Amino acid sequence: MSKKDQPYTSQLKGVAALLGESFNQTQSTANSPNTVAINLIKLPPSQPRRYFDPKKLEELSRSIKELGILEPLLVRPLPGEEYELVAGERRLRAAQLALLTEVPVVIREMDDLTTSKVQLVENLQREDLNPVEETEGILELVSIELGVSRNEVISVLNSAANAKKRNLELTENVFRQLETIESVLSAIGKFSAESFRVSRIPLLNLPADVLEVLRSGQIEYTKARALARLQNEDTRKQLIEDAIAYNLSLSEIKRKIQEIESTAQSNLSSQTETASIKKRVDDTFQRFKKAKVWDDPKKKSKVEKLLAQLDALIKTE
Repeated sequence: MSKKDQPYTSQLKGVAALLGESFNQTQSTANSPNTVAINLIKLPPSQPRRYFDPKKLEELSRSIKELGILEPLLVRPLPGEEYELVAGERRLRAAQLALLTEVPVVIREMDDLTTSKVQLVENLQREDLNPVEETEGILELVSIELGVSRNEVISVLNSAANAKKRNLELTENVFRQLETIESVLSAIGKFSAESFRVSRIPLLNLPADVLEVLRSGQIEYTKARALARLQNEDTRKQLIEDAIAYNLSLSEIKRKIQEIESTAQSNLSSQTETASIKKRVDDTFQRFKKAKVWDDPKKKSKVEKLLAQLDALIKTE
């Protein structure tokens, strides 16, 4: 059965690669998963996944109604009879939509650090993962492995790139941190440290409104990058809304951006030209007051004619 035919199953292959074979063995030995009441499963306080496509969740719910949950959820016990969900939130939400009262689970004792790692890795295995969630998930996973902040992870990547560019040796600390980063990325199997730095880190600098629609899956990465070019927030917001509402292609978005930028440039040129004329008038008036044209009858006559023309021009407004 292909992945397309079983959208409700989860891929946790990366968990064993990052957390060791003991996790994989625990999974394989759980031949008869427990079944627990769905209302006893609590979501963790902090969750890596922030957006669930309502349509895909509904599709998953229908699949579960027809075939059931083929892969159990992973939970850890809480005090009392409750459990905290570690992996399988999408399946849990779909099961709730399907009005199930019980779900199959694998119960495993895990500390907070291990739980966070498993949640992140499970999230990174999703087929519908958008670039923002993927980037943030990878950074969070690496930061846990290194015991540093996400900004420090980015700093390590930039330091390594700068050292390579200048043909300098890495410090021992940066070298070891870079090895850990490469190890995590290798287990995920999508990026090298440098390709992740170049292709994904800049994504986090996109404007907040662009990141929001990209994270929610309303718009593709390439379109988001194009929209981020617009500096005016109101103009950008309007084009984002149009791009979503009318499903504009990337080429259509780029054409509209060019039109907006062309209009803005034209308006700027017009404003600059107007300001230049005003400055000339001010300068001329100041020079005129200092000039001795009143003593020359010919010049005085020309001034009178010019003043009459200016007066007539002003009255026609």
